[in-house]
Amino acid sequence: MKDVMKKFNIRWQLVAYDAAILAAVEILLMLFYKNAPMSLPAIVAQAVLTFACVTGVRILCGIYHQIWRYGGIQCYIRLLCADGMAFLFNLIVEEFLPIDHIAADRLLAIICMNLLGCLAIRMIYRYAYKCGNSKTAMGRILLFALRVFGGEKIEQEISSSHSKINIAIIGAGRVGVALAEDLFNNVSTQYSPRCFVDINKEKVNRIIHGIPVLLEHELIFERLKELEVQEVVFALPNLSDEAKKQCYQRYASAGFKIKVYDYPIMQTAGSKRALRDFDIDELLFRKPTLLQDERTAAYYRDKVILITGGGGSIGSELCRQLAKMQPKQIIILDICENGAYDIQQELKIIYKEELDLQLEIASITNQRAMDRIFGRYRPQIVINAAAHKHVPLMEHNCIEAVENNVFGTEILVRLCKDYQVERFLMVSTDKAVNPTNVMGATKRICEMIVQSAGIDSNVKFSTTRFGNVLGSAGSVIPLFKKQIASGGPLTITDKRIIRYFMTIPEASQLVLQSGAMAKNGELFVLDMGQPVRIYDLAENLIRLSGAKNIEIVEIGLRPGEKLYEELLIKTEDLEKTENHLIFIEREEPLSAEAVAEKLDALHRAAASGDEALMRAVLHQVVPSFRNPEEVNATAEEAEEMKNTNESVHSMSI
Repeated sequence: MKDVMKKFNIRWQLVAYDAAILAAVEILLMLFYKNAPMSLPAIVAQAVLTFACVTGVRILCGIYHQIWRYGGIQCYIRLLCADGMAFLFNLIVEEFLPIDHIAADRLLAIICMNLLGCLAIRMIYRYAYKCGNSKTAMGRILLFALRVFGGEKIEQEISSSHSKINIAIIGAGRVGVALAEDLFNNVSTQYSPRCFVDINKEKVNRIIHGIPVLLEHELIFERLKELEVQEVVFALPNLSDEAKKQCYQRYASAGFKIKVYDYPIMQTAGSKRALRDFDIDELLFRKPTLLQDERTAAYYRDKVILITGGGGSIGSELCRQLAKMQPKQIIILDICENGAYDIQQELKIIYKEELDLQLEIASITNQRAMDRIFGRYRPQIVINAAAHKHVPLMEHNCIEAVENNVFGTEILVRLCKDYQVERFLMVSTDKAVNPTNVMGATKRICEMIVQSAGIDSNVKFSTTRFGNVLGSAGSVIPLFKKQIASGGPLTITDKRIIRYFMTIPEASQLVLQSGAMAKNGELFVLDMGQPVRIYDLAENLIRLSGAKNIEIVEIGLRPGEKLYEELLIKTEDLEKTENHLIFIEREEPLSAEAVAEKLDALHRAAASGDEALMRAVLHQVVPSFRNPEEVNATAEEAEEMKNTNESVHSMSI
């Protein structure tokens, strides 16, 4: 009730200001308008009639319902139209009242001068609200104007802006101006724009919304410090990836925290504008690869799909992507109940009863449990995303890595044949290419199993191989974040180490699209662009966090780790697909007998319980499995390392 009365009082306060302006106009015209003089009673009667007409029409048009400190051009146009209607209404009503008629030109002069005064007071109020936080003499004058026009509450809102974060907006185009407008019109925002920065010389040294446009040049950092800028915001949606990378490094190196303003090109229902932190995925400085198309979605529609490892980083994203495609049923299978439960609840909230979602807790190495699940659901598509993937841990748990990754895949492949599954999709890794660790070797064996299974089989088998996934569980980004939160230092194994990276949605979409296009036995690989130096990633993440005095410390390569990863085994055997980013690695699959012989050797080693024996057998069954020391000794000669060094050198120039 108190808030309602407060709004009521504010509106009538504005009516009183307008009445005062009208009275002043009437007095001025009475003193200086010599033609057709009127008696005092007639002047009072005309003043009352004009006030009633103007105020009445403004109320009917909702003029006093507008919040003028946020008002745009449409608000002023509405006021202009309302007063035009009031002028006509006054002329009509005057004909039916027993009072002296006022000349039309005199009435028009009164209406126009009153309108001009009302527009002026509203513009002064709006300008004062936007610029009253200035510490200059003009700022103090504007703050006084707010105290008169808006009361203590508005004064407190403006005064509180002194504690806001000062920002520079990089880009004085449509998006940058939209950001400034959003911030000026948002009472609760914690950001205060101090300037624009642009390369367009036609805009430089001009004023937009009361703040200057500065030229991007070598001395820009000194100007930003003079303006007490603390953060910079990128408002350049069309900036190229390379230019964005250079811009980011330029401002981050100067010690500024960086944010990004997302402004949808087309305003649609549900689209959001957002001022946000520079996202982890953007550290790749390339546009996300979106691979989904209608044909892919059509393939998975109305299918029963089993996802092993469905609670993991990749598995859960696969569930999200598939849920959009209207499958008949999704079965999430995982040995870890927490992750599986989380994705189940997330999808239930979004899709409610529209999605048939089932959850099974079991290990893919449990033959009896897998047989029961296949028999109950009869899946048409099986996606195997279940695996032990942590490289150092698997070096010390060699037998467990083989039992889970290799024997689990063996069981799934066998069941797919027994239950006549349409398609089996295997998730692999670039660490399977010329592996130097147990995890990579086990995934290479899995690739052999799947390729061999595709020979003379009604089930369509395929494997999809990709690099490291940004932000996935156990990856380097979450570790760096924890180390930054604890004050550092950030630990990297070697400053030279490089990796291919992709986002979780990219990895998941690759699996689904490649699986839909597979014929049988293919090994799909994604063109992931240039590899990324982990040291550069660590530096960028420190800058992104805004943390100070965080060190980066080398701790030495971990067991089984090599300086670079390869995506392909034989680059000359690449085959293009209909998607220019997806390639097929062609190699002759092993016979079923050869694969069975390798699996028998692994089973015997596992039964012995001897970790050293298992490692030796892995080297036998995976001919490309080499010691990391051997690979790292010649790493500088590898094409991946050369290309990365060249790109880093050219960037520093």
